[in-house]
Amino acid sequence: MCGIVAITSKGGGGGGLALALVERLSRLEYRGYDSAGIALVLEGANASQSIYRARAAVASRSLDELKKHLDSAPAGLAAATTGIGHTRWATHGRPSEQNAHPHLGCATAPPGQAGQAGQAGKAGEAGAPRAYPEVAIVHNGIVENWRELAGELERKGHELSSETDSEVVAHLLEEELALTSSSSVAPAPPAPSSPPATLSPLAVALGRVAQRLAGSYAIAAVAAGFPTIAIARRLSPIVIGISGDAGGGTGTVMAASDIPALIGMADRCFVLEDDEVAELNGTAGGFVVAGLDGEPRDPVEITVRWDMEQARKGGYADFMGKELHEQPQAISDTLRGRFNTPEGMALDEMRLSEDELREVDKIFVAACGSSYYASLVGKSALEHWAGLPAEIEIASEFRYRDPILTGRSLVLGVSQSGETVDTLQAVRLARQGHAKVLAVSNVVDSSITRMADGVLYTRAGPEIAVAATKTFSTQVVAFSLLAMYLARLRGLLYPEEVTRLAGDLTGLPALVRAALDREDEVRKVAEELAERRDLFYIGRGAGYPVALEGALKMKEIAYLRAEAYPAGELKHGAIALIEPGTAVVAVATRGRLWEKMMSNISEVKSRGATVVAVVEEGDAETASYVDRSLYVPPSRPLLSAAVDVVPLQLLAYHVARARGCDVDRPRNLAKTVTVE
Repeated sequence: MCGIVAITSKGGGGGGLALALVERLSRLEYRGYDSAGIALVLEGANASQSIYRARAAVASRSLDELKKHLDSAPAGLAAATTGIGHTRWATHGRPSEQNAHPHLGCATAPPGQAGQAGQAGKAGEAGAPRAYPEVAIVHNGIVENWRELAGELERKGHELSSETDSEVVAHLLEEELALTSSSSVAPAPPAPSSPPATLSPLAVALGRVAQRLAGSYAIAAVAAGFPTIAIARRLSPIVIGISGDAGGGTGTVMAASDIPALIGMADRCFVLEDDEVAELNGTAGGFVVAGLDGEPRDPVEITVRWDMEQARKGGYADFMGKELHEQPQAISDTLRGRFNTPEGMALDEMRLSEDELREVDKIFVAACGSSYYASLVGKSALEHWAGLPAEIEIASEFRYRDPILTGRSLVLGVSQSGETVDTLQAVRLARQGHAKVLAVSNVVDSSITRMADGVLYTRAGPEIAVAATKTFSTQVVAFSLLAMYLARLRGLLYPEEVTRLAGDLTGLPALVRAALDREDEVRKVAEELAERRDLFYIGRGAGYPVALEGALKMKEIAYLRAEAYPAGELKHGAIALIEPGTAVVAVATRGRLWEKMMSNISEVKSRGATVVAVVEEGDAETASYVDRSLYVPPSRPLLSAAVDVVPLQLLAYHVARARGCDVDRPRNLAKTVTVE
């Protein structure tokens, strides 16, 4: 999840264009701020180079650092009319200036230096030298087949200078652009209301490159000598905006990965659909859209009535609501590229050999809060698929209880931010005990990932709201991936079983989306519960961690006393608190403990409790036991937590809103806990 801005205009004023790129990027920092960069095409006799690039990687200060770079910008920048910018949420490669976008091809000098068009002629496969045109690209998404493409490029003589998957796009683009029969620009595209015109070689080349990419992408590309910007999209969004008298060729044309960057600058907005390429032409003040094969397409115009704050929230009332609905995409991104590698499965950064992992005889997991509850779900997957005993520990207690660690122990540190102090301390203890360490985190190059022997990233993107939603669901998915990975190494899953489980995992986003689609039903139940002061949550098996997470959400954002119990434990004390009118929330989806769960529900019903239950669609029998049903689609039991938690997240969210609570910034809480 990254931010892209691309601007091209007839008039320019490049100093202003560079600042405009940085200012528009600042509106997209919520999409990631590990690093940032811009690239402008320089023109005119005063230009000493063809493409100017500036990058910075100082976390939340990256854009401020970019502005400082502009103080020493080269001659020719003031005449530039075309540029692209990027703010990054790292997925491949640590946050660093080397890995920051924009990425260049071989025809430019090393990072931070100027390049001359065609200066670096690399040898092709047949040994013939080839002069590449200068290009720069920015990319949002994941190129799943980047290893294969990088190997092909290196065999041709390309030198890749970053750790990212995105850089291959720049080198592929210069290859394709060099192969075009002419480097001249086609006739200027008209305004979007006019018939489409022929794409220039730059856009045609980008379309060809896009056809070779597996995974998701939103790409913006520029090249020396082209006063245009080419963009392409699959799965990752990108929006086009025009301003001024576009039809008269006096306006500005721009693109961005999200609407906030366009507000106040664009008069009309259009969306690029999957597998389309567009060319933005500042000289003409218009753009054209085509399929990746070059066939013309009609642009789709959208109406934007958001103000700046609404735009950052995607039209939702708050970030938590937005992030709740981002869960299907977050799960898809976490799964993307995991199963189509030569090895069969891929984690992210693995510095342990397969033999070392086969030696593991016990797993310890240290985590806090929602990460702890996701780990409880993961315990079942690790034990069931990988056949390894797993102990789940609250991180703040782990290092104070003298855990028995050996060189055959595997310790998992689970932290959304990668900076949770208690989890970091647990990982330090594990290293002192010579245990192997894996990190599960949402932040590339965070402290915990640098301390670990291997990493599994949850690619949920930035989570602004304090209460975890999409990071919980992606952690559940990450544990399933890890359990399958270890099971494969230990010979406990046949290839066809991995294929079947992979299919179940890739089907999860659709199931989560179906659960989200029933939000109106959940809202009605929330209105009935908003005045309650106490709630009990119960569940069995994988439903118990879901109950814990649901109760935590209710406490965090609605400030209600909500306690979760294993349903079978009610008779050992908690049932004494059940009386007429008590609200009980039960996770009652079908599983091997379903009949026992029905008995537990009967126990509280007979004592006058009002029962709200998470129930599978079409399960009239369970619905008949309870007072209110929150329906979810059926799912595999070991994967069900990512689906079953959705109505409980929505329930807490709508109870909190009904009570007038600030769901994004609950009292007394912080997103990252950095003190014990």
